[in-house]
Amino acid sequence: MNRRSTALSVAVVCLVALFGVAFLAPMPYVLLSPGPTENTLGTYGGKQVVTIIGHRTYPTTGQLNLTTVSETRADYHVRLPQVLEAWWSSDQIVVPRDVVYPPDQSAQQVQRQNTQQMLDSQSTAVVAGLGELGIQALHVKVTKIVPETPAVGVLQAGDVITSIFGKPVATRDDVVVAITDLAPGSPVTLTFERAGASHAVSLRTEANPTGLSRSRIGIAVDDEFDPPFEVAINLGQTIGGPSAGLIFSLAIYDKLTPGPLTGGRFVAGTGTIDVDGNVGEIGGIQQKIAGAYDDGAKVFLVPAANCAEAAGSSLADDIDLIRVSTLDEAVRALEGLDAGESTAVTRCGA
Repeated sequence: MNRRSTALSVAVVCLVALFGVAFLAPMPYVLLSPGPTENTLGTYGGKQVVTIIGHRTYPTTGQLNLTTVSETRADYHVRLPQVLEAWWSSDQIVVPRDVVYPPDQSAQQVQRQNTQQMLDSQSTAVVAGLGELGIQALHVKVTKIVPETPAVGVLQAGDVITSIFGKPVATRDDVVVAITDLAPGSPVTLTFERAGASHAVSLRTEANPTGLSRSRIGIAVDDEFDPPFEVAINLGQTIGGPSAGLIFSLAIYDKLTPGPLTGGRFVAGTGTIDVDGNVGEIGGIQQKIAGAYDDGAKVFLVPAANCAEAAGSSLADDIDLIRVSTLDEAVRALEGLDAGESTAVTRCGA
């Protein structure tokens, strides 16, 4: 071989080695794909997903499925061919690894965080679901009295505040806003419960010496989850995150109201929920739509903030994508769908 041939051979070998390394080297990405769905009106592990004890329930029909996204494990590192395949796939997306598995957290910490988010979302879903029926499941409890403040001798730890200026309060924030926005020296009329008895009192605010707000009466309050009857959600520990909140709330509402909310349809969806029934944005909407469609869903409830992305799904013409921004909108949309009232239903892309 002459010098030119030798150089070309070496270059080819190096190029092949370079491609080999590139194809075999771990990539800093995670692949997200459609995950399983679970019918919240059905059973999981032989138990009802939603169990209600101490209040009348009604039969349900159809399906109301929460949706999930599957992600590559923390101990698995994808390779270039998989990343390229996912980029061309309509069902998979590629996201930076640090987004799913932060470098400052272990895989176990991420799992525990996801599990806790799921458990928290279940309690919030109970509050929202019962709240849609006018049933209070969250109370504002006094946890501390600050010495030498207007509340001393009037309120005490353990009191449950029910209204301020005659307006019912549902959360800690309701109480904080109602008091701290007042000018110092303003009167405050509030109602509270103690030992099963209701009391009405009037106090005057004082300037808050911490400067964190305009005024105070000298109490610390917190939200207490205390539904009037038992509502339990059973999904084991296999599903994490907060994005099933909307569907849990709808399942609770469906079981506590006569007539099937789904109208016998296979409905799926996603969305976080807060105690006021507001539906929040989630990730992986197109993967969740694909998973729901594969399982047979005909209707999919989409958080308003995800509607534009959902409308871009390759399945947008095959599944009814309904836009919802609150739990009440979701209920009215499903009822409207069943009654054939098109004005009650807003669709993504419409």
